[in-house]
Amino acid sequence: MELRLSHLHRFVYSHFFFGGVRQAVGMLAPVMVLGGLFDQMAIGLIATFGALCVAIIDQPGPHWHRANEMLGGSILGTATVAITGLASSHPMLIWAAVVAQCFAFSMLSVFGRKGGQISFACLLLMSLTMHSPLSPGQVLLHATATLGGGLFYLLFSTVASRLFGLREEQQALSVALFATGEYMAARSAFYDVNNDLDDCYRNMILRQATMTEQHQAARDMVLRALPRGGGAGDRRRVMLWNLFSDMIALLDTMIATHTDYALLRRALGDADVLLFGRDALRKMSLDLDHIALAVSRNRPAVHRNSVKAELRAIEYELEQLRQQDFPASNPEVYAVLVQVLRRLRNAARVVDRLYEHTRGAADAVPVGSLRLDKSLTRFLSRQQFRVGMLTSNLRLDSPHCRYALRVTLAAALAMTLTAFVPQLQPHGYWIVLTVVIIMKPGFAVTRQRNGWRLLGTLMGCGLALAAFHATDKPSVLFAIMLVACVLGNSLVLVNYMASGVFNTLFVLLAFHFISPGTLAVVGERALDTAVGCALALACSYFLPWWEHRYMGPLSRAALSANREYLRSGLRYVGQMQARHARQDASVTAAPAESGSSEVAANPAELQEANLSWQLSRKNVHVAFANMAEAFYRMMNEPRSRQQNVPEVNNLMIQNHILASQIAAAMPMLADLPATPPGMAQMLAQIQAVLDGEQPADSLANITIETDGDLAALAYPLRQMQKAAQMLVKELGGLADPAGPVLPARQAA
Repeated sequence: MELRLSHLHRFVYSHFFFGGVRQAVGMLAPVMVLGGLFDQMAIGLIATFGALCVAIIDQPGPHWHRANEMLGGSILGTATVAITGLASSHPMLIWAAVVAQCFAFSMLSVFGRKGGQISFACLLLMSLTMHSPLSPGQVLLHATATLGGGLFYLLFSTVASRLFGLREEQQALSVALFATGEYMAARSAFYDVNNDLDDCYRNMILRQATMTEQHQAARDMVLRALPRGGGAGDRRRVMLWNLFSDMIALLDTMIATHTDYALLRRALGDADVLLFGRDALRKMSLDLDHIALAVSRNRPAVHRNSVKAELRAIEYELEQLRQQDFPASNPEVYAVLVQVLRRLRNAARVVDRLYEHTRGAADAVPVGSLRLDKSLTRFLSRQQFRVGMLTSNLRLDSPHCRYALRVTLAAALAMTLTAFVPQLQPHGYWIVLTVVIIMKPGFAVTRQRNGWRLLGTLMGCGLALAAFHATDKPSVLFAIMLVACVLGNSLVLVNYMASGVFNTLFVLLAFHFISPGTLAVVGERALDTAVGCALALACSYFLPWWEHRYMGPLSRAALSANREYLRSGLRYVGQMQARHARQDASVTAAPAESGSSEVAANPAELQEANLSWQLSRKNVHVAFANMAEAFYRMMNEPRSRQQNVPEVNNLMIQNHILASQIAAAMPMLADLPATPPGMAQMLAQIQAVLDGEQPADSLANITIETDGDLAALAYPLRQMQKAAQMLVKELGGLADPAGPVLPARQAA
């Protein structure tokens, strides 16, 4: 079978690399122009630092939001330079200024990822400004140059986004398609009896969490760029919209039901029917890789695989089972196999449509209305910046306040150590810089980044020494510096250690151009980074906030999202069944003309119910991803801090099962003229149990209809029943300390 595309191949055409090139050009332009043309290297370097501050904030996302965030970051960065510069001439004053700014900017983590980026950008400028005392006149010059560099980068990024806006959307969509392909590959592993089911679940949950994040990023890019009003846009816009719509349709198809893989393995062993399902999913995941690459390159995709043979083989195996009277002896297993076949057929049709969309045909018709109306805006992520979010977290039981205190302590120790150890004084600000780079709100992330940063710095120092010994030509060294700048920015979100390697190489080459002929800076860089890493790791044990404290609130949030998913699904089913009833009544009791008007009755209610159903589905995926990410961060913490691991792991699995079966059952119920009484009773009791109105054991003895076509509904409803019971029981027994207010990154 064809191998997956290499990560290097994917990276070169991704928005990570494209963004890294944009950031490198925007950052280096001020120093190249001011230093190269006007011989003002010092001013150019300061302006480049200002541009660097804004470039850190310039991450993939909607253009208008990015512009506002970059403008705010530029203003805050300029204020940081002014405060740090005015305090730089007084040892005690600079100590107090650094400590105060570390606390204040670290508190911006309450605003989520964007707040963290702005915080890091300002702390980076603070660290770069404190290296030497400045007079008031120099402070004014530094602040002006910093603001100028920041505003230049803002203008540069805005123009680049206008010119390459569609390409940025294509690349964001490409990353989401790659993530979807990896999720499908993770699902295929379940059909291989040689794979451990627990390992398969862990891998699938991680892939689904990543996929959810990438889908939301693509959603924000594609939806916000839709025409407002009746304009349909050009054919590339139609292509992107259709690709996005069918990518979501493919996700719905894959998550539409949870297959009981343990049941299949017990009943079938290593039967060929399971291997055919595995191979079909693997082929379609490879197809998604090629589609994603074609989208990022703005080229039509060439169809590489076909799953017709696998689908026909599964049909043959099912026919063989029918001849052996398997449906009568194992009706539940047979129903699951039929669902698997239907899901694979639907997925194959969607993949074929995705291939067709990449052609960007001039006569392509958009799926649905190609415009951004009020209903679609509800699917966009929103970032709130309110002062009250800061003030309400100024307490010791807030994880954000504890994080700010940890950073403040580490910076204070770094400043004190630098003042009393002469060997650390020449570039002591690098210790503070290392601290603010490494320390993150989570203990596991801080420890992980600590090792990556130290190893990356040592490797970067080695590469710098090799470059200095290989050549002394400024043009060659500048070319290496430019490449290092591009790769350092591009790899931040992809491979942090590799990013540290190239960022270190870039900084050392930059210092070589400022002060040629000295290699001592390489050793000082390695020493200061090692000291900074040690301080960051030691201070991460001060007022730590362990991830297990999030698990209770996140588990309840996931259950609440599933509860709303079921509730909105039942509203949608009710509207669809009412529509069927009106259609039947119009056919039997009125001529065609009157029937048309009856069918059209209450279209707004049906549309609202459908949108609410889709929105709650998205919220379920987000809540599940938040829970999964926190759980796996907890698993990277010290074993003594890992609490309720089996319970939380089971909660994740049951939440996934419940959401999958809701997604499977609701469309089938919507096709019925009315919900059968037994099924209606079970759904009502499931909802009552999830709402806490009835005990979980009340679901035990409910008989549902299984005649004819209703047999396909029996499996997902019974799975919903089991999942609801286990969820409520597990959550009730979950040890939960005083629950924190969820951080912005998890309350989305």
